[in-house]
Amino acid sequence: MGWDTVFSITNILALGGWLLLIFAPRKALTFSAITYIGVGLLCLIYVIGFSGLLAGFLDPGGPSPPLGDYSVTGLQTAMFKNPGGTVIGWTHYLAFDLFIGLWIARDGDAKGFSRIWQAPILLITFMAGPLGLLIWLILREPAARRAQPRVKK
Repeated sequence: MGWDTVFSITNILALGGWLLLIFAPRKALTFSAITYIGVGLLCLIYVIGFSGLLAGFLDPGGPSPPLGDYSVTGLQTAMFKNPGGTVIGWTHYLAFDLFIGLWIARDGDAKGFSRIWQAPILLITFMAGPLGLLIWLILREPAARRAQPRVKK
């Protein structure tokens, strides 16, 4: 299986998870499917790909992940010039962004935010993970403060 195929599979898994998160009923089965089929499989693909690149089993003779040079140049040269490294890096983003989206949805439900308010934040998180997370952290703060019991001094 080539890196283009792995790339397609990871995108389909992530998109499926996001569609469930935004449009499906918020039930235990939905959250389990997103967690294990979406995030879990993306993590498994990442671990297999990263380990295979590191060990030289995948793309033998090609660049491998940098172990000592975590500079911009080191990452470009050792990781992201390699198609496998790019796909594995992308899979990392997909897994973490979907996990953050899952947390935002659960947190939003717990704090009483309607899905109409959650949907644009989830879409922003899907497209630009840290931006969506930052927006959510700002919006949730007043609700989080209201939910905390007051401590008497």
